Amino acid sequence: MGNSLEKDVATTIVSAQAAIWDANIERSVVRKLDLILIPLMFCGYSLVYYDKAILGGAAVFGMSTDLRLRVVVDPASVPPKVSTLRLSWATSLFYFGMLAGLFPLTYLFQRFSIGRTVGTVVIIWGVVAMATAGVTTHQGLYAQRFFLGFTESIVPTAFMVIISGFYTQAEQTSRQCAWYASTGGMTVLGALINYGFAHIRGASLKSWQYLYITAGALTILFGIVLLFMPNSPADAWWFTEEERIVAVERLRRGQLGTRCQKIKWEQIREALLDVKVWIITMMMGIAYVINGAISGFGPLIVSTFGWSSYEALLWQMPLGAICFVAILLVGYISLKVKNVRLIMLSLCCLPVIAGVVMIWKSNWYRHAATPIAGYSILGMFAPVTALVVSLGMVNVAGASKKSFTAAATFTFYCVGNVVGPQLVVTQTVGQHYPRLWEAIIVCYVLLIVLSALLYFMFRQENRRRDALGLDKEEGDRIAFDDLTDKQNLHFRYAY
Repeated sequence: MGNSLEKDVATTIVSAQAAIWDANIERSVVRKLDLILIPLMFCGYSLVYYDKAILGGAAVFGMSTDLRLRVVVDPASVPPKVSTLRLSWATSLFYFGMLAGLFPLTYLFQRFSIGRTVGTVVIIWGVVAMATAGVTTHQGLYAQRFFLGFTESIVPTAFMVIISGFYTQAEQTSRQCAWYASTGGMTVLGALINYGFAHIRGASLKSWQYLYITAGALTILFGIVLLFMPNSPADAWWFTEEERIVAVERLRRGQLGTRCQKIKWEQIREALLDVKVWIITMMMGIAYVINGAISGFGPLIVSTFGWSSYEALLWQMPLGAICFVAILLVGYISLKVKNVRLIMLSLCCLPVIAGVVMIWKSNWYRHAATPIAGYSILGMFAPVTALVVSLGMVNVAGASKKSFTAAATFTFYCVGNVVGPQLVVTQTVGQHYPRLWEAIIVCYVLLIVLSALLYFMFRQENRRRDALGLDKEEGDRIAFDDLTDKQNLHFRYAY
């Protein structure tokens, strides 16, 4: 029994030797996974993204005034100088909460049942979101945002690990992108929802309060559904017995395993000393500096292009549409073309840099076309981050190391989102927020450099392992021993 805990749960239903399976049954397995997991995770991450983006919309139509998030610092000037530092901190404190929750909550869902652990935390998150409607001061909002971030932190890391345990290495990028595309889809839908709520008149509550009550109620329902999530393909309730065996057996060749609930501290130490883990996690933080600014200040920035507050909400839709389509496109290409992820990542950085330059260096007159076009193009940051998420999961093996990498990836995600809002200095609006755009350009040039470095590292290591001439049957035998990518020389990196 003690030895079984050291290995993957897959060993409870398959033997040490590889078995042949029916291709028709495998197609049925993949179809069920795609019809159950992907829509569920798409809806779940839509709630995560919308919950963060609500603040930008709420700030435009009432919250800033009601909670004094915008403060006049120089009433004698014309127009009066206004500070949005409180709004910046309200945005950033959400990510401080995520930072605090990432590792303890990731530990919980690896150690215990995924469904019951994640579902319970998500229900608490929904309650916290609804409680925002009762906040009356900016200090209260600070506390609420911190605990909102704390509870939400469990979702992205859990989703990354779930996909890694249910899909083959070749399938994972397209499926990680499929649920991650909700960031773009919810930007479009969220803009419409915000626009609708903004026009509520004569009700007992303010428009922004209804936003949080609605989002929280939907989140609670999602949490209840998550309570029924299985731990791995080995105990997925939607499979027949034959499908369950095929669902596990087909994962053998990728050497990634499905799930092991024992925490192995030696794997975490390996992750801490693994250069590629740190490169990938840093790439996430660098890429997400732009999101920290857009999620909290996007509508406000667009309104400075000469659009009304309501129109600024709707202008989030083109950006979201580009996010959605681009994420799905890179996911599809990764499924059809081997080892193209890092090349696509670098290419997607270029439109982001171009969009920044278009905003920064253009004239901001009423309804100017160039800055709004540049703002929409910034949506190309989304496939960059989606590919980074995928790289972390397809290139790390060992359950504990994988969970640590997922948590570390979103730790740096939080860092990027904390830094972003602090780069929006309201007093520099006349110079078009130069600090923000300069920082984003530097970040995305650095992403291209790091992508090239990873490409070289992965390709060279794969070639070295290919030259060893290892026994394939031995690789099949140890596939579910919960070994890390460094311990298992049969493992191949995907780039």
